[in-house]
Amino acid sequence: MRLSTSYRQILSLSVPIMLGSAAQNIIVLSDNVFLYHYDPLEFAAVGLVGVFYLIIASIGYGFSRGGQILIARRNGELNYTGAGRDFQGLFIFECVLAVVLFLFLWFGSASFFSLFINNEEILQKCVEYIKPRSFGVFFSYIGVSLIAFYTGIANTRFIIYDTVILITVNIFLNYVFIFGAFGIEPMGIGGAGLASTLAEVVAFVAFLVYMIWDKGNRKYKLLNTEKLSILTVFIVFNISFPVVFQSILGIGSWFLFFSFIENVGSRELQISNLMRNVYLILSIPCWGYSAGINTMVSNFIGNRKRQAVLPLIIKTVKINVFSTMIIALPVLLFPEFFLYPLFGRDDMSLILESKPYLMMVFAILMTFAVGGIFINGLIGTGHTRTALWIQLIFTVVYIIYSILFIKMYWFNLNIAWAVEIFYWLGITLMSYWFLKTDKWHILKF
Repeated sequence: MRLSTSYRQILSLSVPIMLGSAAQNIIVLSDNVFLYHYDPLEFAAVGLVGVFYLIIASIGYGFSRGGQILIARRNGELNYTGAGRDFQGLFIFECVLAVVLFLFLWFGSASFFSLFINNEEILQKCVEYIKPRSFGVFFSYIGVSLIAFYTGIANTRFIIYDTVILITVNIFLNYVFIFGAFGIEPMGIGGAGLASTLAEVVAFVAFLVYMIWDKGNRKYKLLNTEKLSILTVFIVFNISFPVVFQSILGIGSWFLFFSFIENVGSRELQISNLMRNVYLILSIPCWGYSAGINTMVSNFIGNRKRQAVLPLIIKTVKINVFSTMIIALPVLLFPEFFLYPLFGRDDMSLILESKPYLMMVFAILMTFAVGGIFINGLIGTGHTRTALWIQLIFTVVYIIYSILFIKMYWFNLNIAWAVEIFYWLGITLMSYWFLKTDKWHILKF
């Protein structure tokens, strides 16, 4: 598919990816909502362990983004067999990585949590969730490699259907396993972990069936391994590793942030957990446009249209800011109406206590809507190491700020969450400066 810089093209590519990228966010939201109505302690615990699992998921997703950039570049060059080989390299790497991460989750997660969590009950609940959830890493990692292939070739339609399957199964199984139904005993937070894993299994099988049925992927020769070499796997790793490290830095600093909040108090953790859920859902447009800009920038460079890259990124920023604003403002201005069905239980105390901090979430969303597109546009050029250095600098700023204004000198949640604004503003400025130069033109792979 030949891509253009039109708003219609940006939307047609990004909206299915947007829905697909919403999957993990909605799974986290579903776990949180059901556990909120099940037990306050388990709701607090899933807020912390949910961020931890997002780190694990982001590792596989980060490697898939690197593979996606390579596939899009080959597709833009009309090198279809090369795109197929890049997918094979990505697929093999994700399988190996899934084994490594599963072993860490199963044998090492309890020791890891004990380094950050003071409350023994919350620690035990986190372990109870992560044990069944760890099996999902196999289907999640292989699944994102399939999504990366279809995103890289700009054929994203089935991602919508697969996401609907994943979300529907997850919500149904959450109800069954958390509260107990159809003869199954209530499992609480452990049931949430099991439900999410089984939902990923079903979604993976559905995507695999579609790939077998889809005749459009035949020209990529996905089953032909004659020319596959260890070099292909290494190229995927070389491009992807900085993207993965970025994800670990970003979400890892978020895990540290939440562990500091947990040390302040359980109610502050519950309020921050609600803020995080609102932030995750309302930032869905940005995740979709970010993945879309990866593909479009790489494809344009493959088509020798480098001069269109920065205008394309700026157009995507505009449409992302507008989309995010339209979705976010009603929710944040009228939380009693929009959030009560999810977090209302018998009263609205949590929503009312969170309300003074929700406009801070809006400010964060606006800076993320700009910075997220610029940094992902830079990643799409293949300069993943430059993007990594930019994020590393501001992750250090993020951690220092968190230590100062949460752990050492506590003021309030608005001051604590303001760290996100400084983080994304810095990333925006440095990414824009680099893209204005011609330094990124010379990279080839």
